[in-house]
Amino acid sequence: MVSDFLFADDDSEVVETLESNWKILIVDDEPEVHAVTKLALSDFSFQHKGLEFYSAYSGEEAKKLIHEHPDAAIILLDVVMETDDAGLRVAEYIRQQAQNNFVRIILRTGQPGQAPERQVIVNYDINDYKSKTELTAQKLFTVIMASLRSYRDIIAIEENRKGLEKIISASTNLFSIHSMESFISGIVQQLTSVISSGREAMYATTLVANGIEEGNGDLIVVAGQGDFADAEGKAVKSVLNEDMMGAFITALNNKEIVYGDDYVIAYCQSKSCKGSLLYIAGLNDELSPTDKHLIELFTNSVQLAYDNVLLTRDLEDTQREIVMRLSEAVECRSKETGNHVKRVSLYCRSLALKLGMSEDEADKIMRASPLHDLGKIGISDDILHKPAKLSDEERTDMKEHALLGFNLLQGSDRPLIKAGAIIAKDHHEKWDGSGYPEGKKGEDIHVYGRIVALADVYDALRNERCYKDAWPKQKVIDYIAGQAGKHFDPTIVGHFLDSIDEFEAILNKYPDQE
Repeated sequence: MVSDFLFADDDSEVVETLESNWKILIVDDEPEVHAVTKLALSDFSFQHKGLEFYSAYSGEEAKKLIHEHPDAAIILLDVVMETDDAGLRVAEYIRQQAQNNFVRIILRTGQPGQAPERQVIVNYDINDYKSKTELTAQKLFTVIMASLRSYRDIIAIEENRKGLEKIISASTNLFSIHSMESFISGIVQQLTSVISSGREAMYATTLVANGIEEGNGDLIVVAGQGDFADAEGKAVKSVLNEDMMGAFITALNNKEIVYGDDYVIAYCQSKSCKGSLLYIAGLNDELSPTDKHLIELFTNSVQLAYDNVLLTRDLEDTQREIVMRLSEAVECRSKETGNHVKRVSLYCRSLALKLGMSEDEADKIMRASPLHDLGKIGISDDILHKPAKLSDEERTDMKEHALLGFNLLQGSDRPLIKAGAIIAKDHHEKWDGSGYPEGKKGEDIHVYGRIVALADVYDALRNERCYKDAWPKQKVIDYIAGQAGKHFDPTIVGHFLDSIDEFEAILNKYPDQE
C-alpha cells in the first residue's frame, strides 16, 4: 500500500523528539524527507534514549554538520542532491577527511540507477543502502535499531581501546602517582565500556593515609569520566547532590557495594586509607552476574595497586626528607639556617627546566642539590666559623670538602645519590678551568655542577654570612653577569638573568631565620 511507504506524501506535523540522546543526521535536499523521517521515528527509543535530529540540505552543509557533531551515531544520506554524486562525496569525506569511522552511514536514494548498490558498497565505506521506495516506516525502524546497536558496540570497543592505551601508558611507570591515576582512569574506562552503563563514573579515595590524617578525611576524586571528567582532585561532596552523597557515606561506612536503580557504588578495601569508592552512574539495564563480578574484581584489586604506589611514594618521600635534613644539619654546623639548601634546590629546578630538561630530570637535580656541601662535615669548625678571610692553608683545607662529599656519596646505585655525588664534586669547578677540585673546563663540567654553582653563589651573595653582609640585588646581578664565560656557563647565566624575579620570589618566600 502506498500509505505504508515512508516517503509518501504526508501533511502531519512533526512530533518533537525526546531530549538529546542518539544523534541522527538527516542529509537530503527534500524538506519533506526530513519531516517524514522525524515523524516516523518520533517515538523511537533504544537503551532508554531517544533520538536527536540534525538536518542538512546539501553535501556542503553535511560536511559542516559532521564536524559540528562528531559524536553522531547515524547519518541518513541522500545520494543525489546538488550533484548526482553529492552523497557519495560526503561519505568519502566523512571517512577520509573527517576521519570519522564511527558514525553509521545509511545511503538512501530515490534514483537507484544513479548509484548502483553493488558498485557503491564495494567502493565506499557505507553501512547500508536503501531505496526510498522500499523504506517503509517499519523498515526504517529496523535499520535504525540495527545501526544503533552497531554504533554502540563500536564505541564500546573504542572505549576499551582508549582504556587499554591508558593502562599500557601508565604501566611504564606505575610507581608514579600521576601514572597510577592514569592507570585507574584507564581501568574505569574499560570497566564502564564492557558493562551496561553510561559514561559517568568516578573513583574516589580519602586523604587519610597510613593512619595519619592529611586533610579532613574527605573523599577526593582520583579519576573521573563523563560528567566527572573535570572533577579529578575535587572533593566528592562538591560534585554530588546531598542524596547521592548519603549513599556514598553508607557504602564507605558499611564497606559494601550499593546497587541503585541506575547506579552502583562499590567500596574498595584499602590498607593505607579509610577506603575508596567506585561510582558508576547512568546504568541502562540491570547489571548481569558478569557485570557484578567485574565490579567486585575491580574493588578487590585496584586499591591494592594504589596502596603499593602510596607505600613507594612514602619511601621516596622519606629518602628525600633524610637528604634534606642531613643537608640542613651540615648547613647548621656552618652556622647557616638550612633554608639555604631549600632555596638552592628551587633555583636549580628552575634553571634545569629553562635548559630544556624534563620534569623528572629537573626534580632529580632539585632533590640532589642539597648534598652539594655534604663534604663540609669533614672540615674543622675553626675554618667553617672563621669571620675573617681564610689563609691560603685554610682555603686549601676548605677546598677538600668537594672531594670529601664526592667520596661519601660515590658508589651508590640510587639515582638521587649518584646525582648528589656529581654535584658535590663539580659545583666548585669554573667554566674557564680555574675551579677545583679537578680544574675542569667548559662542558667537561657536568651540567648538574654548572647549575648548582650559579644557584649556590647567588644565594650566598644575597644573604648575610659570618664573614660578609648580604649584597643588594643589582650588585649580585652585575657580578654574575660579569662572570659569564669565567666562573659560570654563559647559557645558564642568560637563563638566570631572565629569571631574576623568580629567584627573588624564592629568596623572599624562604628567608633566613634565627
